[in-house]
Amino acid sequence: MGERYLKSIRLLAECMQAFERLSGQHVRECGLTHAQFDIIATLGNTPGMPYKELGERTLITKGTLTGVIERLEEKGLVERERSADDKRSFFIRLTPQGEKLFAQVFPYVVAKGAELFASVQETEFAALERELSHLKQVLARAGA
Repeated sequence: MGERYLKSIRLLAECMQAFERLSGQHVRECGLTHAQFDIIATLGNTPGMPYKELGERTLITKGTLTGVIERLEEKGLVERERSADDKRSFFIRLTPQGEKLFAQVFPYVVAKGAELFASVQETEFAALERELSHLKQVLARAGA
């Protein structure tokens, strides 16, 4: 097998980068960065969540998450509340302004994404998901 995996991993990374460029364009049209959209999309339709859970459910590194939340807080889109149980922890939720933005932006970005993938068949998505799930399991077993 040698270094055969490198070709597949590179292709996977190139697909992700291309998707991020295209979807990022739609997100920027809404006045957000990709990371800001990720947080708003994750918090949307929820009562909010602890900081740690938000970090686990988004694709944002812990170091970046704090700065993104601070910028969203400055824009009036999220609010932080110190946890009553653990004073070192915060609970993050969308503000009413953040909820309104979510209601406008999320459907738009999802619709644009649907346009991108309109030519992909359900069977192709199912096959891709099976292969990616297998790859994820291989990496998890390796401790990645």
